[in-house]
Amino acid sequence: MKSQIRRDIIKGLALASVAGPWMVRNAMADDTVKVGILHSLTGTIALAEASVVDAEKLAIDEINAAGGVLGKKIVPVVEDGASDWPTFAEKARKLLDRDKVAAVFGCYTSASRKAVLPVFEQMKGLLYYPTYYEGQEQSPNILYTAHEATQQCIQACNWLLANRGKTVYLIGSDYIWPRVTNKIARPTIVKGGGKVLGEEYLPLGSTNFGSTINKIKATKPDIILSTVVGGSNVAFYKQLKAAGVNFNKTTVMALAVSEEEVSGIGKENVQDVLTCMSYLQSLDNPANKKFVAAFKAKYGDKRVTGDTLASAYTAVYLWKMAVEKAKSFDVDKVVAASANLEFEGPEGKVKFHATNHHLWKQARIGSFTADGQVKLIYESPLIEPNPYPTL
Repeated sequence: MKSQIRRDIIKGLALASVAGPWMVRNAMADDTVKVGILHSLTGTIALAEASVVDAEKLAIDEINAAGGVLGKKIVPVVEDGASDWPTFAEKARKLLDRDKVAAVFGCYTSASRKAVLPVFEQMKGLLYYPTYYEGQEQSPNILYTAHEATQQCIQACNWLLANRGKTVYLIGSDYIWPRVTNKIARPTIVKGGGKVLGEEYLPLGSTNFGSTINKIKATKPDIILSTVVGGSNVAFYKQLKAAGVNFNKTTVMALAVSEEEVSGIGKENVQDVLTCMSYLQSLDNPANKKFVAAFKAKYGDKRVTGDTLASAYTAVYLWKMAVEKAKSFDVDKVVAASANLEFEGPEGKVKFHATNHHLWKQARIGSFTADGQVKLIYESPLIEPNPYPTL
């Protein structure tokens, strides 16, 4: 009898060890849904990327305060990609396999996105990617909420050639986005009657631009088109200023600097530098005023927003809208429901393309002012996304 009781106790404990966590997870699933947030909180890309988490958390807090998604409160699970591409892949797998998140909002560089792409495709997960990038990609498991090259690089090059000169020097960080962006920029410049005088890449995190700046000064281009990324921008712009490059005489177009990066680079180092983004903090519309006010109220009045922050904030709302339209958290159903989905966000109206998982967006060109904000110079209409342009 005692041995039977003992066997029953052991059997009960064994069942509890298996069923307990399963039951807890399902109980939690009744009123919560987990999403992943995967960005570099440390390392050289953190200058540009860490603040994106704040924008995603703000959107989650707002949605939860309004009742959540399908009656469930959103619980974010935050992971640090640490500016290291294998770490991004490892953390993506953890979020999908162990945490069972419904979607992930994450990545910044194209290298990190390329690292996690096979993970999301193999495990049938869903990634919302909020950073401007080079295009040349379309995945069934990624929704791209920032602009691609036809909405940034081509727009910037055509405007520069029409307004600022015909000779261009290309400089960038040495990884996928800068190199592919410049492969698109080169034929665009030539087609527009311009000429590329030089092209150079430095490793991510580089802080010594002296040799490159000497080459730029020797070739005397009308325009410097920069795809330098992350912490390297601090050194690049300080050294340009120290070398006597006058931004009113030599136009510098920074494709990877928004108001948020300026807070790390230093306002005095980028005054009169141009940027081409879909979103600017200075945009005068109700949704942006609400976004900026809420961001500052939550994180401090000295904080600023920027293009990737706005795209990340918008991504969370687009996910919510797609889930509610699909009446499901199922990835395939959410993706299907995203086609032609419209949202009036901080940058104005955006709309998912019917088939290619990218957003219709505007291009905006402006000049950094003494306070680190951007004075709008040019604004395009909504541009249809085309990740595989014919050049």
